[in-house]
Amino acid sequence: MIIDQHTDLYGVLGKPIGHSLSPVMHNAAFSATAINAVYVAFETEDVDKAVQGIRGLCIKGMSVTIPLKSAVIPYLDDIDPMAERIGAVNTIVNDDGRLRGCNTDSSGALKALEKKTHISGKSCIIIGAGGAARAIGFALRERDVSVTVANRSLERGEDLARTLGCSHIPLNRIGVIKADILIQTTPVGMYPYIDQFPIPGEILDQGMVVMDIIYNPADTRLLKLARDRDCATVSGVDMFIHQGAEQFRLWTGIDPPLGVMRHAVNEALKKDERN
Repeated sequence: MIIDQHTDLYGVLGKPIGHSLSPVMHNAAFSATAINAVYVAFETEDVDKAVQGIRGLCIKGMSVTIPLKSAVIPYLDDIDPMAERIGAVNTIVNDDGRLRGCNTDSSGALKALEKKTHISGKSCIIIGAGGAARAIGFALRERDVSVTVANRSLERGEDLARTLGCSHIPLNRIGVIKADILIQTTPVGMYPYIDQFPIPGEILDQGMVVMDIIYNPADTRLLKLARDRDCATVSGVDMFIHQGAEQFRLWTGIDPPLGVMRHAVNEALKKDERN
């Protein structure tokens, strides 16, 4: 690929950002579809200047990650209804200078889960109360899933539960309830702290579907233990790829090359493991 004055620019905003595999995934997708575009990482917490940069440099689209998913909303021109309900944006689309905020975390999580189980009418424990937990919680509630939020911070957990119209339990009491699905949305167990573990292993019942949204490492300690206890598992890699695929569709209007994106992410993860 030759980068020139006609090359469209995309990227990801957040801090820290060095661990992100979004550049690997999206650049592979652009290459596979012969789109003259490049995707780069912008490590920043200055949301005001970052959004000014998107406008001033005509950046076509941007992924948004921690800690800017909610902070970016007041700076945008339009917010997708689901993103507005969630209160978090992970995707910005630049429509000829008008910035639109969307959230593809919710659809990415649903697609990953539905590859393993029918979710409608099931019960689910969500561990965590951050932006990803909110996105996934709203998506599940729309599918008639009975949700319980379990979070270390009582105040944040109760706040999310009120927003979702569901129940809350302190994380240290998670063992008193049963559920069909467990979704881990916190950074606990993320590279390089791969030995950390968010919950007692004995709460993982045989037949439970366990999803960890962490994608680096792809096979977290939680997922390994879940398999040992005969649970079905859903890797964060699946959610990551599906949410990225929806971003690609929003930005370009064409179907994403899912196989290429998955291969690029898996190869990058293998490289990290070797290093």
